[in-house]
Order: sequence, then C-alpha cells, then structure tokens
Amino acid sequence: MLQAESVLVTGSNRGIGLEIVRQLVGKIHRIFATCRDPEGPRAQELRSLAAKHQGVEIIPLDINDPSSIEKAAAKVTELLQGAGLNLLINNAGIVKPSSLESETAENMAEVYKTNVIGPMLVSQAFLPLLRKASQKSPQKGMGCSKAAIVNLSSEGGSITNILGWSIGHVMNYRCSKAALNMLSRCQGLGFAEDGILCIALHPGWVQTDMGNMPGQLAPMTVDASVRAILDTLGRLTEKDSGTFVNWEGVVVPW
Repeated sequence: MLQAESVLVTGSNRGIGLEIVRQLVGKIHRIFATCRDPEGPRAQELRSLAAKHQGVEIIPLDINDPSSIEKAAAKVTELLQGAGLNLLINNAGIVKPSSLESETAENMAEVYKTNVIGPMLVSQAFLPLLRKASQKSPQKGMGCSKAAIVNLSSEGGSITNILGWSIGHVMNYRCSKAALNMLSRCQGLGFAEDGILCIALHPGWVQTDMGNMPGQLAPMTVDASVRAILDTLGRLTEKDSGTFVNWEGVVVPW
C-alpha cells in the first residue's frame, strides 16, 4: 500500500494526472499538483478539488521552461519545511498526430522536449528533496513510499511490442517514449546508491484527451487505470527499479 507523506504530480490538471490527485486525496498528507496554467480554464477541475481538500497544493510548473521548474522546486522545498519529497510522478506529456511519411522535424523536436527533456529536468530539480526523503526514511530497501521517480511512459514506445501501430504511427510519441524508457533505466542505475526507486510505467490505453483516437474509444477508463497504478506503486521494491512495467506491475519489453 502506498504510504508516502508527499507526492508531486506533473500535468495534474487533466486526464491521468488529475485522477491521480483525486484518488490520493485523504490518503497522502501533501499532494503537490502541478500544471502550466493553474489559473486557466483547463485547470478548473483541479482548482475545485484543491478548494475542497486540505493538503492539495497547486504549483505552477511548465516542464518546457527550466526557470519555471526551478521556481516550482524552490516553492515545494519551502512548503515542505525541511522534509523530503517521497514520490515524483512525471506524468505531463504530449503527442502530435502524424504518419511515418508526414512526420516533421518540428513535431519530433517539440514532443521530445516535452516527453524526455522535461522529465529529466524535473527529476534533476527535485533530486535533492528525493534524496532527503530517502535519507530520513526508516524504511529499508526501496519503495514509492520512501523515495521514487515514476515516469509515465507507453507501450507505444516499446520497440518489441509497438502497441497500436495499425491505429496510429505517431512517430514523435513513440520515439520520445522509447527515449524516456532509457532515461528511466539510467536513473535507476544512477540513483540506486541514493535509495531512490526509478521506473517507467505504461498506464494502459486510457480514455483521455490523448488516449482517444478519432472514431476509437480507448479500452480503459481513467479511474480503473489510476486505481491499478496506485496499487502497483505501493508494491514496487528495489528489484523493480530501472524496469518498464504496466499499470498492473507486469514487465513490458523494451
């Protein structure tokens, strides 16, 4: 069972990110819900959720803007008052519809920047807080309740499986998620000595703005996906660090 004191979720104003915040309310002491524009219309649901529940703190964070990431890290550090951050969920991501022949350099660069460089910079910025949580925790071994980085990936980025190829090529997305998987693997190796668990996680093909294709409803509800994800996060140990798993904790081939 996930028993972290503090969790930070990027891209928490909609879809999977918003549902993670919703399902963690009342179970986690401090939830830092970040998004690009907390005052904008797309964050209305998140604002309503935060207004009803103590412990949900909305933080502006644009993962494509290094100065925004630094400000968010400084704000969270201030709010934690000397405590560490137990769990960082790099959920924010984008996709640009495309085919193999129509893909553009601009799309590739924009999606890579958001889906790979963004999570890398966010992880670097919050690393001191994750290290602090790991050092202060009485828990032996590794776990998401102690100190962890969870990168929301996709089986669409699995070079072995290439989920949904017949439905959409989306090269920008696939290549970015394959790269995010490598980042997760490297983080697992690099942060092992700090006791920080690092993982790439495929949430399933979920009914979100991003998951639903034209004329094609994704097979899994956001609620079911997130329920299973949180259950899985509560069960992960050091043997899982640096791996690629799905919402149920089953290993996905690279």
